[in-house]
Amino acid sequence: MEHAEAHEQTRRKGEATLYVVATPIGNLRDISLRALDVLKSVDAIAAEDTRITRRLLDHYGIATRLIAVHEHNERRAVKQAISLLDAGRSLALVCDAGTPAISDPGALLVSAVRAAGHTITPVPGANAAITALAASGLENPHFLFFGFPPAKPGARRHALAALAALPYTLVFYEAPHRITECLQDMNTILGGARRVVIARELTKTFESIHVSTLAQAVPWLEADPNRRRGEFVVLVEGAAASISDSREGRDTLELLLEELPVRKAVDLAVKLTGGRRNELYKLALSLKGNRK
Repeated sequence: MEHAEAHEQTRRKGEATLYVVATPIGNLRDISLRALDVLKSVDAIAAEDTRITRRLLDHYGIATRLIAVHEHNERRAVKQAISLLDAGRSLALVCDAGTPAISDPGALLVSAVRAAGHTITPVPGANAAITALAASGLENPHFLFFGFPPAKPGARRHALAALAALPYTLVFYEAPHRITECLQDMNTILGGARRVVIARELTKTFESIHVSTLAQAVPWLEADPNRRRGEFVVLVEGAAASISDSREGRDTLELLLEELPVRKAVDLAVKLTGGRRNELYKLALSLKGNRK
């Protein structure tokens, strides 16, 4: 109860605090002891959907008052939250599942509370994107979290096109009624050869994590209607680095150029690496020039 005691000390000092609290994304046991302490001890909890949060609180015997803060009333709820904090009260912010303000309401509230001069304390925990990445097997250490792609097809395709050349693992959230058309667009725009991880219903009863290429993803989804149910995290392999930018292309050319003229070295490098002739030719000229 160390954190609860610290919280009580804060209240006695008259310093109001907004706690940004991560809650489970499925399994109700995936919540920290610190988060439970905070939810028990604050004066109120600002929740995206009070009915969903009430189920969590009831599970742990927590009776703290709930305030609704969702995308339709967030600006109005901000005033209520700041009034509580101005009066020296404490407040926890939660969303339906996972970490608030990550593709969920909450960022506006956090920003307004900070601007009002109150203390903000994060209480970390579950996050669907990180959970999926950890179980994906994708080895790229860098990733870009995009969140939900645009719902309209044209806007979605435009957004995907802007991401197509990035070498990072791309992380998306998607709803069940859009997952098929979203993966179809990914296949068309990002290329069917890329690996994709489709993580569905993470930490819930029907959790599944499927790995395939983008070209195989839609047929896999359509083979069983149950595969199109639930909440999705979609991880797409980043764009492959140009062979001329890779260590392999450079090392291969350097060895060949020691024994062969540029054109023959490039011809052989194309066969050995599968790289593009024009890229390898430019690299060969650069390497040859550096040796003069």
